[in-house]
Amino acid sequence: MDNTKQELSVEVARLYYQSDYSQQQIASQLGISRSTISRLLKYAKEKGYVTINIVDPFADLDKLAYRLKEKYELNDVRVVFSPKNDYASIIEYVSQQAAKYLEETVKSGDVIGISAGRTIHEVAKKVTPQNVKGIEVVQLQGSIIHSEASIYTTETVSILAKNFQTVPRYLPLPVIFDNSNIKQMVEKDSHIKSTLEIGIQANIAIFTVGIVEDKSLLFQLGYLNEKEKTILKQKSVGDICSHFFDENGEICDKEIDERTIAISLDTLKEKEKSILVAGGEHKVEAIKGALKGKIANVLITDQYTAKQLLE
Repeated sequence: MDNTKQELSVEVARLYYQSDYSQQQIASQLGISRSTISRLLKYAKEKGYVTINIVDPFADLDKLAYRLKEKYELNDVRVVFSPKNDYASIIEYVSQQAAKYLEETVKSGDVIGISAGRTIHEVAKKVTPQNVKGIEVVQLQGSIIHSEASIYTTETVSILAKNFQTVPRYLPLPVIFDNSNIKQMVEKDSHIKSTLEIGIQANIAIFTVGIVEDKSLLFQLGYLNEKEKTILKQKSVGDICSHFFDENGEICDKEIDERTIAISLDTLKEKEKSILVAGGEHKVEAIKGALKGKIANVLITDQYTAKQLLE
């Protein structure tokens, strides 16, 4: 009798837990009452035929954040749960977390510098209007012009400034000039000089990383010739504020860098909060380079990217 009960309880458990049958469906199929099905399921658990393992993704996130913080010597790490390992999903949840982080962090009198990029644009859109005073929001790099993607520079600054009840500070310039002499002349303009200085003084900087490939926006806008593109593809793993860096976070081409209008990577390293917001398998090497180079002291990413950064 006991063996029959054991076998029946296992059969019921398989139908219920593995085949997703309801208790009523199982009762109808086996010709026994629903209350008997319930008792058999309880019996199967008591006998150890069924074990239930609950995986809490949020507990795992804290462990990942701690390990990243230790490995890369960061001041703070936020690892957000993304239900899918695809870029659209990751950006949605990572930008949401970054917006929340800004809302919790920014206080009256802060100066916020922001980079270009789709990710930071999503962050700006998700920040809810804040009741703080004396905030400044400044663009950290020249605008990407002659492209629909310019929405990720000036509009991002505008949106974030509105949400922090302040006037946006723009850098209405190409991000990379034809030569360093022209760039140096432009930097002497009083308005440009003032804006660049505010970016240097900013105590909070929030930025993402770009990748280096032919379809990258900076490669498509005519700023770089074919030789320069080849050099960058060989030496660089990514860019931050249009500064291309290698696997150790070091500038990989001094000549191109000297033509770039943007806050320097060294200046980013000195910020009270230098916040890198990024995720996605295709950005792992760029994120690693930025973290190895100590360009950021705060990282906001997803669990899939976090695990790859720890490998």
